Amino acid sequence: MTQRSSGVREMRETLPGTLAAAEEFILEFRRRWGSSLEAPHEFETELLLREALANAVKHGSQHLPARKVQCVLRLRDRRLIIAVRDEGTGFNWRAAVRREIGSLSPTGRGTRIYREYATRVRFNDRGNAVTLVKEF
Repeated sequence: MTQRSSGVREMRETLPGTLAAAEEFILEFRRRWGSSLEAPHEFETELLLREALANAVKHGSQHLPARKVQCVLRLRDRRLIIAVRDEGTGFNWRAAVRREIGSLSPTGRGTRIYREYATRVRFNDRGNAVTLVKEF
């Protein structure tokens, strides 16, 4: 994991496609950066990171440790970028963004969480990478 000077903080890691590896990364994020974020932002940021990593592990990596998940966090001033990419085939994010999910649905909440808590959300064309921008 990397930390840069000049006011830019960065974490960059390639993880095995498991929830345990994702959880380790989240705990490291919390240890390094949690105290520097205000309470509501800490929760929102961790929620976005957790959702993006969980989706990459579950859907992209299918919980297979041999499949990799790349994650980059970059914090500068009052702007955080979360970028997560997996080795999966991707998904039709355009349809997912248009679809409204019922509150009792056990799946499909990721894009709704992204829209609610991120300032900007971008998927790559394939649908196996998401970039979330959170401005504080």
